[in-house]
Amino acid sequence: MANRQLIQTVDVHAAGEPGRVLMGSGLRVKGATMVERLRYCRDHLDDLRTLVLQEPRGYPGLCSPLIVPPADSSCDFGMIVMEQGGFRPMSGSNLICAVTALIETGAIDVLEPITTLRVDTAVGIVTVRASVEEGRATLVTFDNVPAFVHGLDLPLEVPGYGSIPVDIVFGGQFYVQAKAEHFGIDLEPANAKEIVRAASVMRKAADDAFDVLHPLIPEIDSIALPMIHGPARTEGTHGRNAVVLPNGEVDLDDPSTWSGTFDRSPCGTGTSARVAAMYARGELAVGEKFVHESMMGTTFTAEVKETTSVGGLPGIVPTISGRGWITGFHQLVLESDDPFPVGYTVGDIWGRGMGRMTAGE
Repeated sequence: MANRQLIQTVDVHAAGEPGRVLMGSGLRVKGATMVERLRYCRDHLDDLRTLVLQEPRGYPGLCSPLIVPPADSSCDFGMIVMEQGGFRPMSGSNLICAVTALIETGAIDVLEPITTLRVDTAVGIVTVRASVEEGRATLVTFDNVPAFVHGLDLPLEVPGYGSIPVDIVFGGQFYVQAKAEHFGIDLEPANAKEIVRAASVMRKAADDAFDVLHPLIPEIDSIALPMIHGPARTEGTHGRNAVVLPNGEVDLDDPSTWSGTFDRSPCGTGTSARVAAMYARGELAVGEKFVHESMMGTTFTAEVKETTSVGGLPGIVPTISGRGWITGFHQLVLESDDPFPVGYTVGDIWGRGMGRMTAGE
C-alpha cells in the first residue's frame, strides 16, 4: 500500500456533462490567492490532471472540478477546473457537479429547502443557491462572475469557411461565438463531426487573431472555448448551442487536427457569455429568462440578474440554473510500477498532442 496512490472521486453529470469531483486532493494546491493556486496547478499538477482525465482512467469527454480550501474566508470552498485543454478558472457545469457532490455526500452543512454557498474561483466569488429535498440537490442556481463583451460581430477568417462575424465574450472563460448559419450547419446530432470541426478551427483562428485580456486578472489572456449557436428547436427553449472542448492541438494548416469533444451540457460559462452578448445587443432584458439547450436536448436556464462593470468595462451578472446527478463513487489507483503514471492518449479517439503514448515517459 505504501507504493499505491489512491484518489477519491465522486462522479456527477450536470445536464449530461460528466464531472469527476476530487474532494481529497485540494491540499496539494499551493498559493495565497485563487489566481496563484490556478497558476500553481498549471505549473506543477498537470500530471494529476492527465492521470484523472486521460486513459486508462478517463476519456475525452470527462472534466474534473478540483475542490480546494477557499482563499477568501467568507467562502465555503474553492474550485479549480481540470479540462482536457488544461486548468480553467471557472465552469458552470463543473460547479453544479461540485455542489451536487458536496451536498449529497454530506461533505458540507446542508439546509433544506435552500442551501446557500459561496464558492471561491480564480475569476471571483460565485454565490450558489441549491434547492435540496431529502438530501438531494434538485436544482443548483448560481450568480456567476461578471460577464462582459470584448467585441461583437468581429470579422474572422476561418480556414475552410471564409470570413465570418464572431463575438468574443467573457463568461467565466473567454469564448468565441458564432451563428451556425455562417458555417452552413444545422445543430443536430447527425452533424456532430462537422460541428466539432468548425468549432475547433474557429477557436484556434480566433485565439491567433485576437488579443484578449481580463482587465482585473492578467492570467486570463486566451480564448478557451468556442460556441456555435442557433435558433430554438424544442418547445420551451430559446436557443440551441454546441460548445466544443479541445482534445488535441489544432493546426490551422492541417485539417486532420480540427477535432474536439462536445460539452454534453448547455455550458454554464458559455451560456453566461451568450446572454452577455444578447444583452449588449438589446436582445435580452434584465430579469428575462433564456433557456439554452444543448445538443443532448438538456437545458440550463439563464437570466441577466443585474448590470455591473469589470475594470471599467460594462458587464452583467448572469444567473444560471441546472441540475446534477451522481453517477458513481470511485477510488482511482496509481501503482508505483504502472507504466502510464500520467495517463495516455491514442489517436483513434483523441486529437493530436494531448499527452504521452509511450509507457513510462
